[in-house]
Amino acid sequence: MIVTITLNASLRVQYEAQRIDWGAPNRVTRVRYRAGGQGLAVARALRALGGDVVAAGLVGGATGDLITADLARSGVRTRFTAISGESRRVLEVADAQRGQTTILDESAPYITTEELGRFAADYRKLMTEATAAVLCGTLPAGLPPEIYGSLVTYAAEAGVPAIIDAEGPALSYGASRRPALVIPVPGQVDVAALVAGGVPAVAVVSDHDVHVVTAGRDWRGTLDGHSRLPGSRDALVAGLVSGVVPGWSWPDTLRHAIALGAAVGSSGEVDLDAYDMLLPEVVLRPPG
Repeated sequence: MIVTITLNASLRVQYEAQRIDWGAPNRVTRVRYRAGGQGLAVARALRALGGDVVAAGLVGGATGDLITADLARSGVRTRFTAISGESRRVLEVADAQRGQTTILDESAPYITTEELGRFAADYRKLMTEATAAVLCGTLPAGLPPEIYGSLVTYAAEAGVPAIIDAEGPALSYGASRRPALVIPVPGQVDVAALVAGGVPAVAVVSDHDVHVVTAGRDWRGTLDGHSRLPGSRDALVAGLVSGVVPGWSWPDTLRHAIALGAAVGSSGEVDLDAYDMLLPEVVLRPPG
């Protein structure tokens, strides 16, 4: 099974009203709750493909229960480590008349040393069953940036390939342990240096293409007729994961990932019929 790790999970609460008048009562016409966080979105996309996936990480309080329940509705199994703090909420308030959305993002809960220790033990147990570990997203307060480096090492000790999709110091520490694939923010790292340092592959996902670099070869993938890649970046990452784990070629993995990312609509769900139609539209540049 593929294990996705989300250490800063959230619950996205979406309110829509015909018109928002700040400072006055407003009637909400639509409410939607959805588990948020990069690793959770990756897990949802992998499950839509029929994959064996478990979402793990840190959740707490009533909000954590709602996150778990929402993932269960999508068929995603969970093995979260419980924390004493309340998982954060991201409130989106949409004004339908003006076409504007205001986002209110709560601070992440503080993670204690004891909670981190329990999570590390839970993670190492998961690695005895895993085929891959996917480490995604930002870190909550109380967690050191070195955590991703430790998680890559624990996975390697269990013979499990790790994939990291993060930014800043957390990415740097994780990449230094040479995971199977690093997915950085464009322009934030020296891709050539990562590959020279022993990282097998780096995939840079920009607004308009995906550039994969390995030792001696590279590929760029775009979607024909689109100046920007449409859809969901997290679903695209899920596509990279589902190609890397079974050992597909990079051209096949890129085609699959770009089509999968583009097949996600406004609902956030993967449309497999759209995926089939989009797959032939992926264009690859020959390796450099």
